[in-house]
Amino acid sequence: MSGLDDRKKAEEARYAHDEALKFKIEARRNKLLGQWAAGQMGISAASEIDAYAAAVIASDFEEAGDEDVFRKVRGDFDAKNVAMSDDDLRAKMRSLYVEAEEQVKATN
Repeated sequence: MSGLDDRKKAEEARYAHDEALKFKIEARRNKLLGQWAAGQMGISAASEIDAYAAAVIASDFEEAGDEDVFRKVRGDFDAKNVAMSDDDLRAKMRSLYVEAEEQVKATN
């Protein structure tokens, strides 16, 4: 029974590691997205960019998945009259996820 218990513990540890890694990647993506979106909206002061990026990161805790982050940025773009299609915004989110994944894995 010990071998089965060891495999179960190893699987649980791997799952926990994978979830922690996914969380770090998503948080980094959201930071990058917030910084990029701030630039799109004409925000140029470093403190305001950081504050906006933090707001985008915080928006991810509203519900599971990326829709809460998408709605945050989409709503802010609409309020500031930033012309960008939903498809283009989602594509940017995907490309920034890849970039964030590379950055996080490079630091681990």
